[in-house]
Amino acid sequence: MNQAETLKRFREKSGQVFEQINRDMIGQQEVVQHAVIAMITGGNVLLEGVPGVGKTRLVRAIGRVFGLPFSRIQFTPDLMPSDVTGTNVMTRDEKGNTVYRFQPGPIFSNIVLADEINRATPKTQSALLEAMQEHMVSVAGVDHRLEEPFFVLATQNPVEQEGTYPLPEAQMDRFMFKLVVGFPTVAELEKIVLMTQQTMEETSEQVLDAETLLQMRALAKQIPVLPELLTYTMRLVSATHEDSAEKAEVTGQYIALGASPRACQALITAAKARALMDGRFNVSKEDIDTLAYPVLRHRIKLNYAAMAERKTADMLIAELIREVSARKR
Repeated sequence: MNQAETLKRFREKSGQVFEQINRDMIGQQEVVQHAVIAMITGGNVLLEGVPGVGKTRLVRAIGRVFGLPFSRIQFTPDLMPSDVTGTNVMTRDEKGNTVYRFQPGPIFSNIVLADEINRATPKTQSALLEAMQEHMVSVAGVDHRLEEPFFVLATQNPVEQEGTYPLPEAQMDRFMFKLVVGFPTVAELEKIVLMTQQTMEETSEQVLDAETLLQMRALAKQIPVLPELLTYTMRLVSATHEDSAEKAEVTGQYIALGASPRACQALITAAKARALMDGRFNVSKEDIDTLAYPVLRHRIKLNYAAMAERKTADMLIAELIREVSARKR
């Protein structure tokens, strides 16, 4: 298969995925696109939005479209790590001897929805760290490999503070994207109400399988990136650090903590998939600039001055892009 046919096939498959997901989702096009990019590239996603905007529905639709097992974990303050990873249970073998057998937890699925992740204690939140980064779970000194593809999509409510435990920076960094699910417009609300009045059933259908998804992931890794674009990406991330030679003006004013090297990896990896979905065999600056928002918004920590002046992470990212783009090299 030549390059033109490969691009056409990838774009067609991506289009089929969006078409099916949109049968169950009204609006939220950017959120859907970025969630699919993360799915293709093997990244995890943190969804932030008020209740009722379709976060859980999106995850179920993704699982159905890709034909992958879906597991939902409702995080609560009394949830224990073993409730997530699984544990060794005592049982008897065929000879009647007592033996310990590993009982897998709900983390052993291809798509895991960690619903209201910030309601669980830090001890339970940390049970996800190894799975998200290494795709492996260690219980009683034994490593249990998670089946590929593996994808964690976590949700959190931005307005409820009581009874929540904010995610530490180390765990936030494990998410490729932070996607903000906004409240629907009046027109979208009308469509949602009319759709749910007719039926609450979800109608999206499978168009891909796990093997095809892994093939698309392997193809995306082969997309070339021009050296100047690679350098631009590194400069953009470095500009978030106070002690970097690339420090931006807004960094010293409003950013207390900059992005980690994982941000560079996420930007390049996601940009390759976005280029393919757009029918291109090369990454553009637009890919980098567009994806900088979901990649960086949870990786930069704002200082008190930013909060006092009501600056948002997206505002500062826009300033970073403008300043780094304007620099002459």
